[in-house]
Amino acid sequence: MSTLRNKVQLIGNVGVEPTITELENGKKVARIAMATNEHYKNSKGEKQTDTNWHNLVAWGKVADIIEKFATKGKEVVIEGKLTSRSYEDKEGIIRYVTEIQVKEVLFLGNHK
Repeated sequence: MSTLRNKVQLIGNVGVEPTITELENGKKVARIAMATNEHYKNSKGEKQTDTNWHNLVAWGKVADIIEKFATKGKEVVIEGKLTSRSYEDKEGIIRYVTEIQVKEVLFLGNHK
């Protein structure tokens, strides 16, 4: 059960084209936004959609797969872990970032 302590699984759609960065050490990182939708009916019986956006980061071979296959609107399944970090911006303000570090990715639908 220790592997279940920090595990995220999502099915959603790629929101933007991935940003791919190759670091000086040759390691590749992919950053991408993913949207998930929940559908429900409000108190008046009207269909509503609640969209949540998730920041994803992937390294190495997973980044290669995202670079090759991820396009805006593509339906995708990801599995990974939730990570948080902070940094100081140019104005000296501490910024906090929460993102999902992707360990596995699966693209749904037709591949071109």
